Amino acid sequence: MNFIKRLLLDCNPSRNITSSYTNTQIDHVRTQRSQYAQIAEDYRRRRAADPGEGPSTAAAPTQDQDEALAAAAQAEEDEKKTKKRKRKEEDAIDEIKKAKKAKGGKAAEKKEKAIAKKKAKKTNPDLDDSDDEDYDIDYKKAKPAPGQFEHCESCNKRFTVTPYSKEGPDGGLVCTPCGKEMTKDLKKEQKALQPKAAAGKRRRKVESEKLDGVSTGGAKSLVQLCLQRVAQHHDDVEELGDLPPKLLERLSEIFSKKRVMKPKTLPLFLRPDLDSVVVHDAAYLEEEDYLQMFSVVPNMKKLVLSNTCQLKDKSMDYMLERCHELRHIALYAANLVSEEMWHRLFQEAGAKLEVIKLKWLDAAFEDEAVHDMVQCCPNLERLKLKLCRRIGQDSIDSIAELPALKHLTLHIGREVSNDALINLIEKRGSLLETLSLEKFLDADDAVVEAIHDNCNRLSKLRLSENDTITDAGFTALFTNWPNPPLTFADFNSTRDVDNNNPTGPEEAVGLASSGFAALMAHSGPSLKHLDIASCRFIELSAFCDVFNGAQSYPALEYINISFCNKVDTSVVAGIFKSCPKLKSLVAFGCFDVDNVVVPRSIALVGVPRAQDAIEQFGIGVDVDEAVGRMVEVGA
Repeated sequence: MNFIKRLLLDCNPSRNITSSYTNTQIDHVRTQRSQYAQIAEDYRRRRAADPGEGPSTAAAPTQDQDEALAAAAQAEEDEKKTKKRKRKEEDAIDEIKKAKKAKGGKAAEKKEKAIAKKKAKKTNPDLDDSDDEDYDIDYKKAKPAPGQFEHCESCNKRFTVTPYSKEGPDGGLVCTPCGKEMTKDLKKEQKALQPKAAAGKRRRKVESEKLDGVSTGGAKSLVQLCLQRVAQHHDDVEELGDLPPKLLERLSEIFSKKRVMKPKTLPLFLRPDLDSVVVHDAAYLEEEDYLQMFSVVPNMKKLVLSNTCQLKDKSMDYMLERCHELRHIALYAANLVSEEMWHRLFQEAGAKLEVIKLKWLDAAFEDEAVHDMVQCCPNLERLKLKLCRRIGQDSIDSIAELPALKHLTLHIGREVSNDALINLIEKRGSLLETLSLEKFLDADDAVVEAIHDNCNRLSKLRLSENDTITDAGFTALFTNWPNPPLTFADFNSTRDVDNNNPTGPEEAVGLASSGFAALMAHSGPSLKHLDIASCRFIELSAFCDVFNGAQSYPALEYINISFCNKVDTSVVAGIFKSCPKLKSLVAFGCFDVDNVVVPRSIALVGVPRAQDAIEQFGIGVDVDEAVGRMVEVGA
């Protein structure tokens, strides 16, 4: 009977149907109620027709009772299904409501609060507006568990929740792309709120940029400002257009300095119409980037790659297949290129090569590769081999056979005899225009004499980091030398090194006073670049005689006198007067230089006090006024 009562109650048409149901759902419920009412009516009719007495009618009630029980069981099962379906429908409706509420954001929340406040005022008419906080209702739902589906608060897209899903500003979860954008915006806001860098860090950065040539004194040019802005916003640059190769190379230098030359920015410097690719820091590039480089610029004639950590045989093979016009190749730290590939490079591309520059090769490139280079590159005019640790004296003997060599730079770690150097100079010296021998510690006066006797076309000469050549040898080199005046002279760190005898031997070793005077007498009128850093045996009297103000060196633009400990303020003043085109004077470690007044258009590097800039620019006075002020301070 309890079941029949429930059935009749469910069939009662006067019961209200949830207004939140849809029309389809309401029709379905009404249909079910009609069916239940029909079953109840049939059961009631059979009960009324049964008299309940006599043997002739005993079987009928049993049959009617079985039918009623079966109908009741079926109705109970239908009721369970209906309840389960109702729960699902209610859950779906709740989810839709919550999604609409989340989409509405703060406006929906404000509306809900207003309704709650209105209801509260009906209950308590004395409620004041100032009590709003007491009736704020928190409608924030619980976060879904990882693995469930959720709608993004920002873009309303459906996504799978993970333990790393981020929370949006309104409390909901956001999808992965929106989360990344939100993180990026948050970092920008935090960076904007961060305090500015300390004065020491700012000064260090400014001085570093000055010494690297990124910035100079005075107002910056429009080109410089544009290049710096491009480098600053490199992530947002899509292309550089038709920039001329010179500016493109300069921008490549800035990108390399800032360590932003990466696979994303490399395509900015690749165009099919270019004939050169210059990347001064390729440390972030992968093998695929080199393949892209040779594919996009097949007509390149000049290739310069530094820090080529991932340049391998596959990339070199593709370069030989695509790039048939190579004339100039410079590779630094290409240590994953095999010995066989170096041989292939010279054999297949050597006939057209005119410039080869290789540096920091440790794993391969031996004397046999140099021999192949000499045999296969008859047109080679410029050769630079620095810190290639597997080559030695046999390579020097092979280089002596290059017929067209005009520019030679060597820095070899292995021991090389003086006879090998002399043989090289005697065979190739007459055609050489530039000669650079770095860190040949055992080269002596005989090598300098060979230069004097065989080289008569040099414009650039570098003999650095040597402690064997004497001052007398340098003096003999520049005395009655038929070579034209040099424009570039570098003799840094040519001095005796003996901690037990800091004043040096009686016969000066390295470039000292006599050799310095002979150098300036021979090449002073044409010299543009002079580097005598750490030539610490040049006396103060020699500096004063050379830079006395009466002698003029009209082409001299750069001088490095660092760690020449005899230099004082009077020498600096004499340099200002004797060098009218001077642009930069480097004087690190010259502790007697003080109270310098720098003339306009000149940069003095390396003589600051603790509070001064490391590079001091002219203050707007001419040379005579600046020297006059220094004399007054000295007096």
